[in-house]
Amino acid sequence: MTPDANPTAAPRPGEELDTAKLAAWFGRGALAVEQFPSGHSNLTYRVRLAATGEEFVLRRPPFGTRVKSAHDMGREYRVLSKLHAAFTAAPRPVANCDDDAVLGAPFYLMERLPGMVIRRELPPALAGNAPGCRRLSAALVDNLATLHSVDLAAAGLDRFGKPEGYVRRQIEGWTKRWADAQTEDVPEMNRALAWLAAHMPADSAHPALIHNDYKLDNILVDPADPTRITGLFDWEMATVGDPLMDLGTALSYWVEAADPPAFRNLRFSPTASPGFFTRREFVERYAERTGRDVPHPVYYYVYGLCKLAVILQQIYYRYVHGHTRDERFAVLGASAVGLAQQAEASIAAGSALR
Repeated sequence: MTPDANPTAAPRPGEELDTAKLAAWFGRGALAVEQFPSGHSNLTYRVRLAATGEEFVLRRPPFGTRVKSAHDMGREYRVLSKLHAAFTAAPRPVANCDDDAVLGAPFYLMERLPGMVIRRELPPALAGNAPGCRRLSAALVDNLATLHSVDLAAAGLDRFGKPEGYVRRQIEGWTKRWADAQTEDVPEMNRALAWLAAHMPADSAHPALIHNDYKLDNILVDPADPTRITGLFDWEMATVGDPLMDLGTALSYWVEAADPPAFRNLRFSPTASPGFFTRREFVERYAERTGRDVPHPVYYYVYGLCKLAVILQQIYYRYVHGHTRDERFAVLGASAVGLAQQAEASIAAGSALR
């Protein structure tokens, strides 16, 4: 790994791990632990062995979570155990622990893939480089298309999810999660969720393995060539389901230069920079690479926006109720409202995918 390509730091207060217990369980000698500073859901740490310098990545649920089903470490470990041989961007899992006595919650270790993460700012190699940003856009779409083309039976993942009724379960499930996590009334969100329920398309006739949180800062790229993808992580919500719902999730993070200022200011990633695809171009390339029809892209986009709003609201709920002290979460309630407003505006316009 290039120095500081994906830097870590001391764990945040309240998110420290018991390194003595971890070392005893892992059985590879003394080790040091640092935390990856970003991310809002499962917690991710770098584990470095003192004797060899070998590095691993540890994943565990957030402290104080109320949504256990969204943080099933064993499930995440099992899917990667089968997937990494069929999809090279998936990391290889190393060890799984379901004993809460070790770190207070289940966790697993995986290999640390080489690469860097692009977050809110472009790296120097892409800043002002419109052709490079376009190549990265294409690589991101193609990587998603490759994931959706994995042969489920050959990978041993054909029984991993329940594709029948997937769309309905998602709409009903995220609607309930919104109700459970509300801290204030958001009429725009209520109307957008009602619209999704009233306009549900049929499930895809060709289900696929879906990541369910596909976005730029869940991707590793080569520091020497940041248009080349070296890894995809955060598999906590992966399942077999409708790939167009996965496409909608990816679109929800894809901010464009022509978007309203309030939405652009959410700054999920630098995709509004010159050269990046528009959402419409993203869909067109996806359809070309997969051979799948995308007849109602606005529906899937609105779904992605609403799902993301619920996820942020769930984290904000934890912050409001004192389950986490991470001050990054203080603004997530307002971010959820902004996503709901974008969803309602997209429904009204009927052409969000410019």
